[in-house]
Amino acid sequence: MAQQHLDPTDPRSRHAGPVPTGDALAGYLRAQATEFLRALRLHRETGSGANGSEGSAEAARALRRSARRISASLHTFQSLLDSDWCEAMRPELAWVSGTLAMEHAYTARLERLLAALHRLSGSTAFPARTGAQAAAASLPKAGPPAQERGNLTVGAAKAGALLDRQLTLARTRAHSTALQALGSSRFHAVADKVAVLASEVPLAKTAGTTDLRPLSTAAQDRLADAVSALPLVVAGHPYNAAALVHGLSPDTVPHPQDAPWHQVRLLLRLHRYAREAVSGPKGNAVVDLRLLAAGQALNRHRDASEAAAAAAQAARTPRIAPATAYALGVLHADQRHEVEAARFAFQQAWQKETVGAS
Repeated sequence: MAQQHLDPTDPRSRHAGPVPTGDALAGYLRAQATEFLRALRLHRETGSGANGSEGSAEAARALRRSARRISASLHTFQSLLDSDWCEAMRPELAWVSGTLAMEHAYTARLERLLAALHRLSGSTAFPARTGAQAAAASLPKAGPPAQERGNLTVGAAKAGALLDRQLTLARTRAHSTALQALGSSRFHAVADKVAVLASEVPLAKTAGTTDLRPLSTAAQDRLADAVSALPLVVAGHPYNAAALVHGLSPDTVPHPQDAPWHQVRLLLRLHRYAREAVSGPKGNAVVDLRLLAAGQALNRHRDASEAAAAAAQAARTPRIAPATAYALGVLHADQRHEVEAARFAFQQAWQKETVGAS
């Protein structure tokens, strides 16, 4: 008879002590609200101008982290909280997190695409980058054969310059949008509500005696259902031609294959945050490495998917040279291969998790 093991991602396998109830949820929400306020204060102290410091960038990341966790907890444990308050707060927290994320996303996307162009062409003729950007671009990786690389180098510099112009402009706009958002009355209203949350959590009357674990398990079940709908058999193959064909078409609609994977990424995040809330302050440091590996693979999938879309969008620029369009097409194909590699990595991580629970 096969030996049975508890699922390491099941919240019930983490608790041998008192049953976590609404009081544990309240403590978790207060802690995240305090982190939000601390990050907001740090952001104001470190400055947020056009040349914001690293401290300011880290403060923005901390704001996003705490906003995501509060919003996720309101989603998963809404039945234990004031329903109207949750419905009002969740979209506002999502707005804060999404607005602050855009500048970093454009910066990382540009670095990723320029590093890939450098790797594929072997050329150094790209817009000058500094610090970590230059270091990332200099990493030795496998590229196309020498003859193809020679053809690619012809348009790679112009492709890099085009991407630099487009994504730098987008990053600058995102930075301005974030500054306007942080100074708006809408953001101040959110900050005021979070400040209240740091001291007073609007729990429902029955929250004090309600076990958090069934709600956390429901979040895990939603994740498992979404994963079961993914084409993991296709993800086990190294090449997916349909993904390349769609990306090279004139249609600008996001790739239909990517949406279910993005949804799984969001559900995995909800599951992780629910486990944090259930495990309590002392349990937050417990990290399941397989769950972490699956999340990292889905993050790489998201990044590669968005980078491929940016390359395809740049290739649709009117009146660009054929060599530039060719370089962007190769770059798009490379990023779609990265998408497939990330899906394969997720498949491997998730199957290990399943085997460990069988």
